[in-house]
Formats: sequence, structure tokens, C-alpha cells
Amino acid sequence: MAIETFCVVGSGQMGSGIAQVAAASGLQVIMTDIRQEFIEKGMASIRRFLLKSVEKGKLEQKEMEALTGRIRTATDIRAAQEADFVVEAATEDETVKFKIFADLDAACPSHAILATNTSSIPIGRIAGRTKRPDKVIGMHFMNPVPLMKLVEIIPAITTSEATLKTTWDLAVKFGKTPAKAEDYPGFIANRILMPMINEAVTCLYHGVGSREDIDTVMKLGMNHPMGPLALADLIGLDTCLAIMETLYAGFSDSKYRPCPLLRKYVEAGWLGKKSGRGFYEYAG
Repeated sequence: MAIETFCVVGSGQMGSGIAQVAAASGLQVIMTDIRQEFIEKGMASIRRFLLKSVEKGKLEQKEMEALTGRIRTATDIRAAQEADFVVEAATEDETVKFKIFADLDAACPSHAILATNTSSIPIGRIAGRTKRPDKVIGMHFMNPVPLMKLVEIIPAITTSEATLKTTWDLAVKFGKTPAKAEDYPGFIANRILMPMINEAVTCLYHGVGSREDIDTVMKLGMNHPMGPLALADLIGLDTCLAIMETLYAGFSDSKYRPCPLLRKYVEAGWLGKKSGRGFYEYAG
């Protein structure tokens, strides 16, 4: 199926990044969110990223203007009615996602594929909220989207081969490397990553090491580009907690139980970089 118009639901860190790579591939893009201020913040993020590329000589000013010109915005999810392919990039909350997919199913043309950027929620559970389960799939981008090459592709048991192929080809068009995961909680990426982050938080909780020492061990000892606590701050501690809770509920295994310190930080509003405070402090 030819994809000409692409829609992203959500203009946050992930949604704006997905909109950017879609526009960079030449597609017409619609980026929606529930409030205009969120959209403006998302567009500002895209422009900041592109401006850095212009300053480094990696992108021409006219190319930047053409790219941003391919992105339209809307505060009404019904704008997705023009799209051939939609990616939902809202908060990692089942209730929110179920509502979005029901609304998209009602608004979008019958041929449109509905994808979710969920980090952990089973795709079949989301697909079951629509009348087109064969056209629902997981398309899990990594953060930051414009820089990270991986896209995890997760078909539900109901997803058709045609939907899988179209989604795979679209990831390649975006300049990404797709990898297929089966539809289990956390898929591949977060089933491995999040327990590691959770264990790093537990080490901090038990006083095994300071935040700096824990991150230094993983960076220099395991050659990770950043430590797990700094990475958790980048992802968002609320997102990390939500994923761990999904894993714990999905597998009923104590190894996925969220660390009490992680929950304590989230309850305090210390969500990481986006709130200015997580395991580290962030200016502005």
C-alpha cells in the first residue's frame, strides 16, 4: 500500500521526533495533540534539532523549511481522517491508548493502518479496541527518534502480513533498521532494558553505590553510551515505572516488580529530565 499522508497522535518527545523523520522521508505529515501549547512545544523541538543540523552544515536552510512545511498540526484527532498511516505516541497508559484507538478507528479511512509506539502494552489488547485488528501493529521507535536507528515492529496475532510488510517498508523509508518482536509485554527492547534500569535503581536504593558510580560502572565496564540512571531520566521515570508495572502484571514474576525508590520518585514528581529532577538535576 502506498503511504502518502502520515499522522502522529502526540507531539511530545517521541511524537515530534516521529513526525520529523516522517517529514524528512518526504511524506505529508499531520501532528495532533490535545492542546495547542503541546503542539507548539513539539514544533519548537523539531526546529531546534534541525537548526543544529543547519549550523553544522549537515542540512541546508531551504531543506529545513521544506521539511517543516510538510508538517501540519491539529488539536482534533479527526484530522487523522486524511491519513494512510497513523502512529499513536501518547502517554504509556492503557486507558488513554484505548480511547485514542477507538477514536482513530472511527475517524480514519478503512485502508489506514493504525500503529502504536507503546513501549510495553500488548498490541493485541489495543487492536481489540478497533474494528480493524488486522491493520493494527506496534511500531516502537527509540529515543531520540531522529538519531536512533532501531524501530521495533510488533505484529499482534490478528495483524495481517500486508500490514506487517507496509510497516516494515515504512521504517526502512524513514532510514531506520526494523527488528521484529513477538507480542509479549515489553517486547524485546524493554523486556531486557527495563529490568536492568530497575536493578540499577535497586542498587541505589540499597546503597550499593552512588548514582555516579552506578552509571560509571555501566558506561566504562559494559561500554554503554550512558548509565542506566541517566538513561532512566531521559526516558522519564513515570514511563519506566509504567513499563515495569506492565511487565509485572503481564508475567506475574517478582523479577519485574518496580523498585520502591522508582515509585517514590514518580510520586514526588521527580520524573527525570522533563521535570528538571530525577536521579540527577537538570537546569531549565
